[in-house]
Amino acid sequence: MIDWSSGSKQHNGRVAVVTGAARGIGLGIAAWLVSERWQVVLTDVDQARGRKVAQALGENALFIRMDVADEAQVLAAVAQVLGQFGRLDALVCNAAIADPHNPTLESLELQHWNRVLAVNLTGPMLLAKHCAPYLRAHNGAIVNIASTRAHQSEQDCEAYAASKGGLLALTHALAVSLGPEIRVNAVSPGWVDARDLAARRAEPLSEADHAQHPAGRVGTVEDVASMVAWLLSRQAGFVTGQEFVVDGGMTRKMVYAE
Repeated sequence: MIDWSSGSKQHNGRVAVVTGAARGIGLGIAAWLVSERWQVVLTDVDQARGRKVAQALGENALFIRMDVADEAQVLAAVAQVLGQFGRLDALVCNAAIADPHNPTLESLELQHWNRVLAVNLTGPMLLAKHCAPYLRAHNGAIVNIASTRAHQSEQDCEAYAASKGGLLALTHALAVSLGPEIRVNAVSPGWVDARDLAARRAEPLSEADHAQHPAGRVGTVEDVASMVAWLLSRQAGFVTGQEFVVDGGMTRKMVYAE
């Protein structure tokens, strides 16, 4: 489990930006990095919650409101990070629209499609574009949070699946374009129970939910956060342009109706 009390420790001199960090996987990644004494800038469109969780994480966490699909807001946020800390070592592109109640293809409005791709795919491109000069100065790293939906689908997830498939392609393109100074990788989570603790306690997952995974359980935000932290570390210095699937083995399991 993440040690939320670690935010008061002196930071290690490295600065990371984590988008979509007000809740869920993004918050888990931010908390994990704070526990490893990074200075972490959390961004999100939910300003009230973002400020609240950054305060809870301690003095090594700062919140900046940012819509990743708005280039002017991206530029302003990057300028604020550089103005306050003078450097940038890591970028984690987690912000995404992942609506489980997507419309059918026949009723899918172009506005919805465009917004999903703008946030999930264009956003990481804009952030890489404007963060690259500062990441390059410190041999930094980028981690994009994709999804196993880039490889397999349920019904009515066209916009989300397309955006995450595109994000994997963007990842290896950026790795080639920005290397060797900047490494770029992707993490593709499967089923991760990213709900707040109160929601998990009120409506716990069933034994069947856990048992269907070859690993024996549904994933946690810590499962993803630990992988991201490793990819940002010096230990992953020879790793770039890759996708790391964190799904308890589900994409390797053949499933047939009985």
